[in-house]
Amino acid sequence: MKKKNHLFMCQLAVAGFGLLLAASACSLEAPLSPPARPALVRLEQADYPDFYDDLGFVNLDYSIGQSLAYLRSLPPEHTFVFGTDRYSKAHMTRSLERFAALIQTHPSRRQLDRFIRTNYRVYQSSGRAATYDVLFTGYFQPTLQGSLTPTAEFRYPVYSRPPDLITIDLSRFSEKYHGQRLTGRLFGQTFVPYYDRRQINSHSGFNPHGAELLWVRNRIDLFFLQVQGSGKVYLTNGQKLYLHYQSSNGRPYRSIGKLLIDQGKIPRSQMSMQRIRTYLSTHPEEIDAVLGYNPSYVFFEVVPQGPLGYLEVRLTPGRSLAVDHRVFPMAGLTFADTRKPLIDGSGRIAAWTACHRFLLCQDTGGAIRGPGRADLFYGSGRYAEIAAGHMQQPGQLYFLVLKPGP
Repeated sequence: MKKKNHLFMCQLAVAGFGLLLAASACSLEAPLSPPARPALVRLEQADYPDFYDDLGFVNLDYSIGQSLAYLRSLPPEHTFVFGTDRYSKAHMTRSLERFAALIQTHPSRRQLDRFIRTNYRVYQSSGRAATYDVLFTGYFQPTLQGSLTPTAEFRYPVYSRPPDLITIDLSRFSEKYHGQRLTGRLFGQTFVPYYDRRQINSHSGFNPHGAELLWVRNRIDLFFLQVQGSGKVYLTNGQKLYLHYQSSNGRPYRSIGKLLIDQGKIPRSQMSMQRIRTYLSTHPEEIDAVLGYNPSYVFFEVVPQGPLGYLEVRLTPGRSLAVDHRVFPMAGLTFADTRKPLIDGSGRIAAWTACHRFLLCQDTGGAIRGPGRADLFYGSGRYAEIAAGHMQQPGQLYFLVLKPGP
């Protein structure tokens, strides 16, 4: 009964005249402002890119299968928006099945191009600002060492969603708030923002209420686990656990890389995840301040397999793409035109070369906002960590869907 009263008070906090005040005080996830042009612009055939796959279609059928599994879980009336056009779940399914059947034939570059031009509509992401450029970054599945009990060596907790964290869907109060949510907690009879990273790390008011899943030995590793959104942990008892994003504290994501650039501590030309790690390892007195600059905090759950993306299907290295789910059709087939790193034997990037491949939209991320951002999943291992840590390349992103027909 007490929980019901709390929920009622929480609803009162955001209903009616008090809604705007609550929205300014609590973490708000809102739709993007209307863009100057649609996020996806349908192209004339003369403007289609030159289609080919730099991976030779390896693992593409598996990734398409994961998107198809997601589509099967949706209700029949679900639709997908491509710019100003809308397609049914059935049509989206046929689009992926037809493409999967094609790649089983191992088409030549010319056959591939002809097939797409004959059967598919192609849309281009409107990208950033006045250009159609998309910034491609990368992410990976980190591997950590952990313990189910805290020790002197393993003392940094990985949390599941705390029981006092509340997320409110504002569309339940009015359709004009469609897509808007508030994340926070109850303080007495007031709904307030949830604890930020500094407060959680210092336990300043924050009580995990038994939400500790396990403990890891390095807080920098823990931070980047949260940035990546999933990970694999080898426990001291020999057990292996897969961690998957469960929820966040609703605070906005702020880049510590940008902070270190702005402070003149790492040159922009040298910025990478590896460079941040090196800086923090050699300046331990700054770790709290630098990590605390990002108020966003991620809570995890243990899953039987991984890594899983936003669609709750397994991500495919080199094929799964994280995009803004508010502007792009999730599970959709895309074609990326950007660059990828080549790594030498010492783990350094020897060169950047063309990356032209088909990808599936299967994930999202706190820093992936708008039509000008995309995050490529590299998998796990040494190459994945190096490539993902350095990937910051402009390019173009296209979406493919079957032409409407009988």
